[in-house]
Amino acid sequence: MSTVRIRATVNGQVRESEVDARRLLIHWLRDDLGLTGSHVGCDTSNCGACTCLLGDEAIKSCTVLAAQADGLEITTIEGMSQDGELHPLQAAFRDEHGLQCGYCTPGMIMAAEGLLRRNPNPSEEEVRHGLEGNLCRCTGYQNIVKAVITASQHGPGAGTREPEGAQV
Repeated sequence: MSTVRIRATVNGQVRESEVDARRLLIHWLRDDLGLTGSHVGCDTSNCGACTCLLGDEAIKSCTVLAAQADGLEITTIEGMSQDGELHPLQAAFRDEHGLQCGYCTPGMIMAAEGLLRRNPNPSEEEVRHGLEGNLCRCTGYQNIVKAVITASQHGPGAGTREPEGAQV
């Protein structure tokens, strides 16, 4: 078994590990770092439950090797709220009843965060297109889309928050 040493900033903290060269990012986050907010839904990149941010881009962490994240910044759902305050996207999902059963919610919020970083004022159609690839098995897309639009109306706080400094 070949291993590689990786170092990445995860939710503002520098994290280092020796991992199997074939280890997927989702398994490094969940199993090694204990960040279980990202879910392993389908393990084939179809559902988006494992979505997190790699830099500013929403990615499905079941399709990325942990080694590919070396030197990069990763944000998971655990890194969204700050000082006990919900991120505007989290608050909007709660307020607009976009949570449903909650299984897809972390992936939906991270996909929405990636969308809002690229496009802070998306139309409904752009939100629907931006969330393609993230499945809600409760079929509650209308409230999810409404939540993303509500969050986008909070301005720069939604989707454009500055990352915090890394800690060693």
